[in-house]
Amino acid sequence: MFFYPHEKVALFIDGANLYSAARALGFDIDYKRLLELFSGKAHMIRAFYYTALLEDQEYSPIRPLVDWLDYNGYSLVTKPAKEFTDSQGRRRIKGNMDIELAVDMMEMVDRIDHVVLFSGDGDFRSLIEAVQRKGVRATVVSTIRSSPPMIADELRRQADQFIDLDQLADSIERVHADRGPRRDRGAPAAAAPTEEDEPEYDDEMPAVVTRRTPRRPGYDGV
Repeated sequence: MFFYPHEKVALFIDGANLYSAARALGFDIDYKRLLELFSGKAHMIRAFYYTALLEDQEYSPIRPLVDWLDYNGYSLVTKPAKEFTDSQGRRRIKGNMDIELAVDMMEMVDRIDHVVLFSGDGDFRSLIEAVQRKGVRATVVSTIRSSPPMIADELRRQADQFIDLDQLADSIERVHADRGPRRDRGAPAAAAPTEEDEPEYDDEMPAVVTRRTPRRPGYDGV
C-alpha cells in the first residue's frame, strides 16, 4: 500500500461486497484491525460502512457487527431491506447502497486527499473518475484471486491504486480460537458455495436511509 502520512483519508466500505470478497478468500474481517491498519498509514478522517438491514427480523446475524461498528469509530449508513422469494425459490434481499455511498463520497471529496473504496462493483468506475477530477487520489480494495474475480476490470483500471484483499488478510483477519489463522487452514481458490436458504442481495430498492455517527468507544461487542 502506498499512502502519504500527511494525507487526509476516508474509507467507504460496501459491506455486502466486502463480506462476499472475504468469504471467497476464506477469512473473516476484524474491523478493529482494519481501522488500525489504515489509520497507521495516513490521517483518518472518516470510515463509512454501508449495509441494508431486514428491519422485521427478530435477530439478524449482522446486527452484532453493526452495533459494534457503531460504537468503535465507524459511521454507519443503513437502510431497510426487503426480503422476497424469486421464481427459483431462492430467498433474496433488495437493498442496494450505491447511491448513498456515491453521495457521501462526493460530499467528502473537498475535505480529503485520498478515498479508499472497499468494493469491486464496476458501477463505481464513474464515481472514482469524478473524484479523481477533483484532484483526490483513489484506492480500490477488492480481489482478483477469487473465481470469478470480485472486481470489475474497468474499476481496477480506473483506480490510482488497487489493493488485493488477499494481500491484507494477515493484517485484518479475525482469528478464531478454534480455527487459527487462514494461512494455517489453507485458503480456497474459489468462492465458498452459497447455501440454498441463504439470502441473496438484489440491486433495486429505494428506501429511507438511516445515518448513524460514531459514538464514544466502550462497547465491546462482536
